[in-house]
Amino acid sequence: MNGLARAQASTDPTTTAAAPPAVFAVQLTNFSGPFDLLLNLISRRELDITEIALAQVTDEFIAHIRRIQAAEGEWKLDEASEFLVVAATLLDLKAARLLPSGAVEDEEDIALLEARDLLFARLLQYRAFKEVARHLAQRLEEEDARHPRDVPLEPHLTRLLPELIWKHTPEDFAALAAKVLAPRQEQPSEVGIEHLHAPAVSVRDQAVILQDFLMTRGPLSFRQLTEDAGSRLVLVVRFLALLELFRDGAISFDQAAPLAELLVRWSAEDGQWSAEALTSDVEAGGFEAEGNGDAPDGGPGLRSWGEREAQDD
Repeated sequence: MNGLARAQASTDPTTTAAAPPAVFAVQLTNFSGPFDLLLNLISRRELDITEIALAQVTDEFIAHIRRIQAAEGEWKLDEASEFLVVAATLLDLKAARLLPSGAVEDEEDIALLEARDLLFARLLQYRAFKEVARHLAQRLEEEDARHPRDVPLEPHLTRLLPELIWKHTPEDFAALAAKVLAPRQEQPSEVGIEHLHAPAVSVRDQAVILQDFLMTRGPLSFRQLTEDAGSRLVLVVRFLALLELFRDGAISFDQAAPLAELLVRWSAEDGQWSAEALTSDVEAGGFEAEGNGDAPDGGPGLRSWGEREAQDD
């Protein structure tokens, strides 16, 4: 805003001389009016901050504070601190506007523009807080004029209230409080850890199950042989049992076509194979061989995974 901004308040000169104005007003060459109106015009960019003499505004505010102190006998510290914050913001904003303007060439210019926008945001924030404070003060003043209706309950309603009868003595309440505050005597129950250990699954038992499946139902795929496996551990041990049976020559594998599903067939004669021929077992947590871990025929028995890896290395 390049023109002259005038916002003269119609006040009586005699009244103004008798008592200091409650609202701080400034008298500049290009503006005359309340300080809040000046901030409003600057925030809406209707008045250029570079045209405002901040030193003159500061001098007028100091004179305003001194007049209030002379009339009321005390300093308005809250108003003074509020003005200092706003004046510092205006000073920073004016310094940012006085910097050479031109095309934005580097990050420093961008930072200066962002700082200027932040200063405008601080002015808007100040206006918002001041408006909210004014609204709250008005509401508090209105609420001070309200008084609650303090009358006793009407007689016909009083008769409806039940009679309050105390059956407990202070000693009873003391006993209840002691019972509630007393530490618990019983020990916490132990938490079972059985669920942390999976049950052992025997290779020998799974081999017997596979023998029964293959002898009664004929050739089956591995999927069919493990469809009743209740857990992953059972599935793995049943696969190990297949390997043991194949090593002992009790089963054979058929494949009708390349990449087709393998079918397991029982190939041992009656009485030729027995579950007692298996010399290995599986325990929960790892594979352990019975005896010395060797098969009856001198072949390799079922060892733990660690033993197999050590042997492979």
